Amino acid sequence: MCLMKNGHTEGLGFLIHDAARVMRRRFEVRAAGYGLSAAQWRLLVRLVKAEGVPQARLAAFLEIEPISVSRLLDRMEEAGWIERRPDPADRRVRTVFATEKSRRAFAEVKSVANEIYEEALAGMSFADRAALVGGLKTLISNLSDDDCAAEGCKTTVAKEDVA
Repeated sequence: MCLMKNGHTEGLGFLIHDAARVMRRRFEVRAAGYGLSAAQWRLLVRLVKAEGVPQARLAAFLEIEPISVSRLLDRMEEAGWIERRPDPADRRVRTVFATEKSRRAFAEVKSVANEIYEEALAGMSFADRAALVGGLKTLISNLSDDDCAAEGCKTTVAKEDVA
């Protein structure tokens, strides 16, 4: 199954899915000591990078139902990973914040993620890495409609994105 044979993209979706799956699996194995699921890690990363996200936005980001994200947050709050607060502008909205425990774990696990990225990109030149990241960002931008703007996606490639 060749990705770019004569300009065709047979199997592109399978390749992207498989790449994400093997990276996620490698991460889960290495980060298992923290007792968080992959969904909880994704949520935690989002919170550390952008404090005060409304619960409904987290559900959209994780692509799960709001009731499921609420249960996920209940467990994380109980374990001291997150804190929920009422939105000062709208009492019906609950915003979610990372705790100091989350920030410490994120800092530790970020180095694990960087090691996995290096393993995944081994043998690729800087130019190939930049092309891969740039291509994926363009793909996301092309298919995201207005979601990308809300997520803060960038279409330029910074050195730290591929190094």
